[in-house]
Amino acid sequence: MRFGSSAPSAPFTPSAPSMKNPKAAIFGNVTLDIICQTVNDVPRHESISFERVQVSPGGCASNVALGLAHLGVDVALIARLGDGPTAALLHAYWHEAGIDLTHLKVVEGDSTGVSVGLVDSALQPRFVHTPGANTHLTVDSLPVDNLIGRGIRSLHVAGYFVLPGLLTPHFAEPLARVQSAGITTSLDVVTSPAMDDPSPLWPCLPFIDYFLCNRHEAGRITGENDPYAAAQTLRQKGANTVIVKLGANGCWVENASHAEHIPASQVKNVVDTTGAGDAFAAGLISALLHGEDLPSACQAGNRAGAKVVQTLGAVEAWKRLE
Repeated sequence: MRFGSSAPSAPFTPSAPSMKNPKAAIFGNVTLDIICQTVNDVPRHESISFERVQVSPGGCASNVALGLAHLGVDVALIARLGDGPTAALLHAYWHEAGIDLTHLKVVEGDSTGVSVGLVDSALQPRFVHTPGANTHLTVDSLPVDNLIGRGIRSLHVAGYFVLPGLLTPHFAEPLARVQSAGITTSLDVVTSPAMDDPSPLWPCLPFIDYFLCNRHEAGRITGENDPYAAAQTLRQKGANTVIVKLGANGCWVENASHAEHIPASQVKNVVDTTGAGDAFAAGLISALLHGEDLPSACQAGNRAGAKVVQTLGAVEAWKRLE
């Protein structure tokens, strides 16, 4: 699937390919990503040039779903799109990847989310973002009965803090139902100003089997600068297993019976860190679904993250594995 200018301009209505029994469901934000490199500054009243651009599906939920699909996991995506041509592009890409789109809904009159990432010389992206139809994803958008009925084994909530419709204590209720049905639950937060008030998260934590965040997010949520202290605080707030991603230093995993630092995989050439955390989630979930123990699953997450940082954008590395 190539992105270009030939997309239809008429309102988009998806035709959803569905799998009979996907193993994992990803619930969260999706965008069109436009990643520009190298951009260190954007002066006012001037135009600038940059070396390269990557246009692809993005957003945490899309990144994790595509990662799982390329790792051979049957996966369903639960998300919201606008009704314009951008939605058709994204839908075609996910369809080609074999992702179940039964619960991908179009919001008429709204646009699809778009993120523009400016990657600097230190290989760190800064994003400007319009959420678009993602704001219509709410607690009621999670199809709990359908997930249970279809035998889903893993539910991952992606991009929690950029989804205002989920920032309510009431989100604990569907999570509890899913977890009580034997479905493994995981949640990743993503950096957002909304995390300065993490109070809606606390009632949800007991119903999340694996809580994922990076060290900066952990500190911002808990007020603890030390990632290990932050993990302990999250455990005290009710989290079952906390996994703090430490970038080039791997990750820290902690639960009631286990606490361990998992070293990072070696990377020859870092190009762009966009989507590395989502790749980690995909690797982790895939390994857990295949019966690997927690340290091994974290190693799989580290390996997946290491693949993604060696290319521009969040999905190019997965395409090269085809």
